[in-house]
Amino acid sequence: MIATVGGMLFGFDISSMSAIVGTNQYIAYFDNPHGVRQGAIGSALAAGSVVGSLIAGPISDYLGRRDSIFFSCSFWLIGTAVQTSTQGFGSLIAGRVLNGLTVGITSSQVPVYLAEIARKERRGRIIVIQQLAIEWGIFFMFFIGYGCSFIAGPASFRTAWGIQFVPCFFLMLGLPFLPRSPRWLAKKDRAEEAIQTLARIQAHGNVNDPLVVAEWEEITTVLAAERTAAPGWRKFINNGMWRRTFSGFSVQAWQQLSGANVMTYYVVYVFQMAGLTGNINLIASGVQYALFIIFTSFIFFYIDKTGRRTLLIWGALGMAACHFIVGGILSSGEYVPGGVGGNLNVLIKVTGSRSHAVIAFSYMLIIVYALTLAPVAWVYAAEVWSLETRATGMGIAATGNWLFNFALGLFVPPGFANITWKLFIVFGVLCVAAAVQVFVTYPETCGKTIEEVEEMFSKSGPKPWQTRKGHSHLDDLIAEAAERKLSVTELETKRLHDKLAAEGKIPEELEKAGPQAQHVEPSTDKEAQ
Repeated sequence: MIATVGGMLFGFDISSMSAIVGTNQYIAYFDNPHGVRQGAIGSALAAGSVVGSLIAGPISDYLGRRDSIFFSCSFWLIGTAVQTSTQGFGSLIAGRVLNGLTVGITSSQVPVYLAEIARKERRGRIIVIQQLAIEWGIFFMFFIGYGCSFIAGPASFRTAWGIQFVPCFFLMLGLPFLPRSPRWLAKKDRAEEAIQTLARIQAHGNVNDPLVVAEWEEITTVLAAERTAAPGWRKFINNGMWRRTFSGFSVQAWQQLSGANVMTYYVVYVFQMAGLTGNINLIASGVQYALFIIFTSFIFFYIDKTGRRTLLIWGALGMAACHFIVGGILSSGEYVPGGVGGNLNVLIKVTGSRSHAVIAFSYMLIIVYALTLAPVAWVYAAEVWSLETRATGMGIAATGNWLFNFALGLFVPPGFANITWKLFIVFGVLCVAAAVQVFVTYPETCGKTIEEVEEMFSKSGPKPWQTRKGHSHLDDLIAEAAERKLSVTELETKRLHDKLAAEGKIPEELEKAGPQAQHVEPSTDKEAQ
């Protein structure tokens, strides 16, 4: 729960704009920003997040998953201070870019951390908590912004933006009490610490629990194989890794290209097109965030019982239908050259039953998104990487999210002004394309260990549309460990014996006797270092 507060920072910053952009105080102080100018303000967070995602992997591999999240909070504190004290357009963008650095790191590394500490049968639900934290952040900040809208003058938005210090403070307070990732510790050859941490997470501290023994064997086996991969950027391309790189990047890109960005950032504009104004508009916009939370909470209980492919494909098609309907209704609307209510971002308006339909299907779009692409894109992107590539790989995936988030944040306001209702048709077509790509290229990862996903993406693996959830090899390893009463110490002894034998450092007579006769001690943390 503590780690997912990193997602709440993301939600806070999104909603810090969506509740404010329609207020008179904001419009007056920033000289009625519209078109590209408003797009630049909205997309500044994503611009910083692109940079944050790119640097997240190296930072996470060096400091660790937990400590990289803590480090990122420093950018948030500075960025929030700059936003709160803003004197104009430039400083507002600078503050949002700094906040974006934090969001880029946390949005990529929190899912990595959660994926590496969670059991395979609970991994989806654990990572969904990240999405829920984002949504709660959006919800809280939206209504904080709504409450602050009754404050006169610039103090209105300064107060709302200043409250962003609060979640960051609680995140920094709680992180030191969380364990480090056992897989990161294994990668750093801190075997003893990794085993103890894995045991505390999975088996209440029992290092010889069959689950711990089986999972440790799988981690060390896969890690040894991965270390033979090509160095540098080639490890994301060679030996079929390009399939995982493409899947991780594209699933995050589709989350943004699905058009949900329109609702989370600019729902106030959409509801102005439907004839809602003032407080009614803000409250109606807040309702969609409540729906977001309710339906993501619902899928929390079923995401590990339903395949990732199923949710992604049907979610994209459902969102496409909503976009086509909203676009079709708005196409019959009245053109308002001076902007609805003077807002130059909103140039079309519908009334009566048509406005009710726009509102209803806007809500339906968010419901479908909350059940499918919103949570599943984070889960799937965190599952597809190998241990050696996961931190940087998830950074690459999150870069896909933030690049398109930036592009759409910049494009949507002028899109509303220039092509009006056709914008929804564009997003509908993109959603159909997403469903097609998921069907053709994404294997099912639900119920698999993150080590088993290696096989799903290998050249000899099954076709994506032939894959099914569950049937994990780890269950067989657990049964074998329980039957043979294996311990972690025996596994480590055997691993060290095999390593020494491969290097020719064991006398022939001892090698024939086997590892038990040699009494080879497993490497300790100090020895590894």
